[in-house]
Amino acid sequence: MNSVDAGDGEPATPSVAAYVQEDGGVTRTRSLIRAGYSRHRIERALAGGAVFRVRKGWVAAPGADAYLVAAARAGVVVSCVTQARRLGLWVFREDRSHVAAPAHSGCATPRGATVHWAKPLVPRHPDALVDPIENVLVLVAACQPFEAAFAVWESALRQAIVDREAMERLPLPAVARKILAAALPFSDSGLESFVVPRLAWMKIPLVPQVWLAGHRVDLLIGERLVLQIDGGHHVGEQRESDIEHDAQLTLLGYHVIRIGYWQIVERWHTVQDLSMRAVAQGLHRTR
Repeated sequence: MNSVDAGDGEPATPSVAAYVQEDGGVTRTRSLIRAGYSRHRIERALAGGAVFRVRKGWVAAPGADAYLVAAARAGVVVSCVTQARRLGLWVFREDRSHVAAPAHSGCATPRGATVHWAKPLVPRHPDALVDPIENVLVLVAACQPFEAAFAVWESALRQAIVDREAMERLPLPAVARKILAAALPFSDSGLESFVVPRLAWMKIPLVPQVWLAGHRVDLLIGERLVLQIDGGHHVGEQRESDIEHDAQLTLLGYHVIRIGYWQIVERWHTVQDLSMRAVAQGLHRTR
């Protein structure tokens, strides 16, 4: 790391900008001081444009994550569906940025953002700008419709971002505990998380991500009915591979229903109708 802003007899530590970059791009001034940087050195870095002042007590490096800069400026943490999306979890819809702050904290509400005023399940460090994943999931459970929250939780379990047993030991609110009880780490996408609860009323075994004919299928209904869900990547070579796999499944005695993203999101009744009629014909059973 460079140490260009050292001087005046100060130790040759990394530059203020390098330290801030290593710390995520946005840092409390007191963290810099604890790390051995004098106020004079910090002010010199600010004057030279190596870092900029977000607000009193906070500095950031040029090009820092805009979400973190906004959180530091407002005195909040990035949370709920916004942080879930940033972590790579499956989020159905994010209409605006979601942040969290302690009740009666007196923080400034970021323009256009949803602020969750609640005591966090896991304590937040004063220097944190993003919520711990446990808090993120609890806020998602309270904020989003059940299916959308369910998909985020299943995504977190599938990616092993959280551990089920550890979550079960936490004093979860009732809605979060209900989602955890139903969530499985097997669905390959959020769309699959929507499908299983919606078809559970038929009282037929529904098993996601079953290995058949050399590939995983999205959902096995009963013994022989396969539901495949096409996302945006099911084109070109992927589409050809899907068609070939469907043919192999048919030769093995399976019946395949292939549906798309918008059928689940906007036209669920058509998916349910296809599934009901297939079950009525006994296509889910071994003949």
